[in-house]
Amino acid sequence: MTLTKKSDGIYTDESSIDALHQIDAVIFDCDGVLIDIAKSYDLAIIKTTKYILETFAKINNTIDVNFQIIDGFKSSGGFNDEVDLTYAAIISLFAANKLQKDPSTFILDVIKNSDSTGIESVEKYLENLTDISEMKNQLSYPGSHHENILYQNFDQIFYGPQLYQKLFGKPSKFNSPGLIEQDDVILNALLLEKLQNKFDSKIAMVTGRGKESVRYSLKELLQKFNLKNSAFLEDESRDLAKPNPKSLLNSIGGMNSLCTLYVGDSMEDFIMAKKATDLGYKTVFCGIIGTSKNPQEKLELFERNGAILVLDSINLLPKVLNLE
Repeated sequence: MTLTKKSDGIYTDESSIDALHQIDAVIFDCDGVLIDIAKSYDLAIIKTTKYILETFAKINNTIDVNFQIIDGFKSSGGFNDEVDLTYAAIISLFAANKLQKDPSTFILDVIKNSDSTGIESVEKYLENLTDISEMKNQLSYPGSHHENILYQNFDQIFYGPQLYQKLFGKPSKFNSPGLIEQDDVILNALLLEKLQNKFDSKIAMVTGRGKESVRYSLKELLQKFNLKNSAFLEDESRDLAKPNPKSLLNSIGGMNSLCTLYVGDSMEDFIMAKKATDLGYKTVFCGIIGTSKNPQEKLELFERNGAILVLDSINLLPKVLNLE
């Protein structure tokens, strides 16, 4: 499919655009869509990777994870979970150090060999090159948020001492404010009002983030969503993680939607929406690219995979859906 620039920030496939007239419900991803996470979750990936490598592997001279690496892993379709991505970066840079390879070049090779199976594909690729069992055994990842060492460090850095204590019932070893404070909320009450005027209560969320984390950043805006038919996958078992479409199907079915718009910013989101359609639940994917460090690259990625609608921001939805 070919995307045409309809107007500033709006890209559509003209041959398929009639599907937008059939939409009767909207379901959102959160991170990168409702909230810009460049200074929160993305920075938590960078800081946690550095801390673990220095503390557990005594590697002090490797590269910092950058946004090219983060976007690269996410583009594979297997890294909707930021802690999975952190783990992949850690074991990749550990292997690079062990093999005495240039870490910048090496980790890009790892990304090229990763796929929608996520950390499984990364472990498989690395284990064919070197022994990474020392790092794997120290981290014992994934495990649970409450008990696993990597989750604990990531969550403490992200949530900060007060919120971490509230959510997990134990103290953080870090004193710095949580990076969640740097969440940049894009969603606003006016946009929700326009959506509610058309879709009423058929506005939900299927996100990899936990419910209390979403509530902390969106505050009263969260109550405007159909929470009964929303899913907060960090609170669920790992087998429900994107791109597993089960939670999306539950949301669609719960709202009795015949044609749903799913608004996301990643390949996992795209794959999940496509799987829902393949299973008989018509779902139009809307890709958001404005929060990416390389919007043009993200646009091309969605176009190559057959997306029919890509926007710079959710604030363009009223224009696309004729809500203004």
